[in-house]
Amino acid sequence: MTSLFYLLGVVIFVLAILASIGLHELGHMIPAKKFGGKVTQYFIGFGPTVWSKQVGETEYGVKAIPLGGYVKIVGMLPPGAEELADEVTLDAEGNQVVKVRKSNTGMFTQLVSDARAAEWETIQPEDSDRLFYKMPWWKKVIVMAGGPTVNILIAFFIFWGVFAFYGQRTVEPDAGKPVIDQVSECVIPYVDNRTTCRDSDPVSPAAEAGLRPGDVVTTFNGTPVTGWDQLRALIRGNDDGTAVIGYERDGQQLTGTTSTTVEARPTSDTDQTLRQVGFLGVTPTTHIAVETGGPVYTLQQMGTMTKQTVVALGTLPVKVWGVGEAIVGVQERAVDSPVSIVGGGRLAGETVSQEAFPVTEKAVFLLMLIAGFNLFIGLFNFIPLLPLDGGHIAGALWEALRRAFARLRGRPDPGYVDVAKLLPIAYCVAAVLLVMGVVLIIGDLVVPIHIAS
Repeated sequence: MTSLFYLLGVVIFVLAILASIGLHELGHMIPAKKFGGKVTQYFIGFGPTVWSKQVGETEYGVKAIPLGGYVKIVGMLPPGAEELADEVTLDAEGNQVVKVRKSNTGMFTQLVSDARAAEWETIQPEDSDRLFYKMPWWKKVIVMAGGPTVNILIAFFIFWGVFAFYGQRTVEPDAGKPVIDQVSECVIPYVDNRTTCRDSDPVSPAAEAGLRPGDVVTTFNGTPVTGWDQLRALIRGNDDGTAVIGYERDGQQLTGTTSTTVEARPTSDTDQTLRQVGFLGVTPTTHIAVETGGPVYTLQQMGTMTKQTVVALGTLPVKVWGVGEAIVGVQERAVDSPVSIVGGGRLAGETVSQEAFPVTEKAVFLLMLIAGFNLFIGLFNFIPLLPLDGGHIAGALWEALRRAFARLRGRPDPGYVDVAKLLPIAYCVAAVLLVMGVVLIIGDLVVPIHIAS
């Protein structure tokens, strides 16, 4: 039965992601057709075609590898600007011979030329007024932004439903004087991502002071303690100094003396930036705080998530490198490392198969997982680099800016931006993304991240 539930979780997640991919591509296709563009293909997946059907001028289908999708919009690349140069020579009899040679020499230039030729092989004379590159810049922006915008909207509506009916749940310390819930036996570096002590780990200051679960901290270095936030600030600011801790146990007032140690810890619950601060090794008793909200609250939460995602995107290559090191056994995989669709499916399967989780908790986790993937996909595609949607958006905006400057300065229209010239960059970016994707998939198979049971 557990295996069936695991499979159910994987299937639900994969189908949800495939639906998101399909909606993403609709976000491109619908405005493209509305603006008069010609869309010849709409496919979910890559690789060999599993199924397809021709409807009008568009072929709809599914391919074997469900790791993305695409729509084929005719005329993405403008015609070549390469000119032919005539070289005149004389033959043995003194007659003129004209040799025609292309100006595009070199591997990258040839790649651009080949891509442009392949693009124009499918264009018919009657398509001349329906080519994508001829669209006004703002239409190009709408078409290319439509896909990732759909992903962000999917995330918004899922988050809104969860926040409105289930709420945002956080673990908060109990009010009043801090009651100790757990005492660390040793000091484990935060970056180690483990919970068991090793012989080489030093004894924690809290254990050295004789603190136990259930103790109520009353003073810290003579300062009366009224709450956990105050105590945490006192500990963090104490660095490696002496700490005299007053506490109450079974109605008796006791005192423990130790020295806090300096450790790298997150700045706060919302800011995971590591800073060197004083560390004691205690956690307070807590309760679950529930906060609900509507659209405005959802936008506020998504704003915070967006900032965190942008930071994560900046460190993505480093984190993927860390996954690679975990694959070969150099280090353990970090719990906050990125995952592929394979890892997402494993997390979904583990969640649904956990007997200890209530059905509501399972459903909420799956929804949040799906929404999180959609938010990441949407933001990722806005990166202004080809072959991502953001690269085409950047090209359209540059075209608008360049034409506006030409008008202001009374110069001739510079024409359309030739994104084909950026294809070498696109190939490099695509290669990097492919490598990172393969590393994450292997990592999710070999050293997967598991949910806490």
